[in-house]
Amino acid sequence: MSGVVNTRSSIKKTLELEGSEIARLSEYLDAEQIDGLVDIIMNRKGNILLTGCGTSAMAAKKTMHTLNVIGVPAFFLNPADATNGSLGAVTQHDVVIIISKGGTTRELLAFAPNLQEKGCTIVTVTEKTTSPLARIADLIVNVHVDHEADTFNMLATTSTLGVIATFDAVAIAIMEQSHFSKGQFLENHPSGDVGDRLKEGKE
Repeated sequence: MSGVVNTRSSIKKTLELEGSEIARLSEYLDAEQIDGLVDIIMNRKGNILLTGCGTSAMAAKKTMHTLNVIGVPAFFLNPADATNGSLGAVTQHDVVIIISKGGTTRELLAFAPNLQEKGCTIVTVTEKTTSPLARIADLIVNVHVDHEADTFNMLATTSTLGVIATFDAVAIAIMEQSHFSKGQFLENHPSGDVGDRLKEGKE
């Protein structure tokens, strides 16, 4: 029974910690950085390409999907594939969003100079605003959390949620500014429970 109690206590503590860190985002996110990110995405001439490694890659893929749902063409740029030909998909009209907590990810630094040569717009989302990946960016978005959820303060948990939550907020701001309609939503998301509810609302 004590094991159950400890597990429940641990889960409660984790959820409370993650919730408090997400709540803090609105307090410390730089408004100019977020405004700049929204403007860059809305005024793009090409595609949005997101890249990252590990859990940052998961955050990039989730953001890619969210942007696609709201009508923003977005793709995931696999770091391993990038240096083996996939950089050919990047043009000067594109926006490449690099997600890296520490800003020193070797796999991303490997093709950072190539992105600069391409002349694309580079956005780096990181906790370290003086890191190598931040220094190459046209726009830095500083997403920082005080504590990860694990005992060692090392496991990418709240920091990953912080990035995802930030892009969720950006996506909703874009929806509002572009007057994204339920009809457009249905065109992009016709299946699943969301599609069913959108169809009901249309009738």
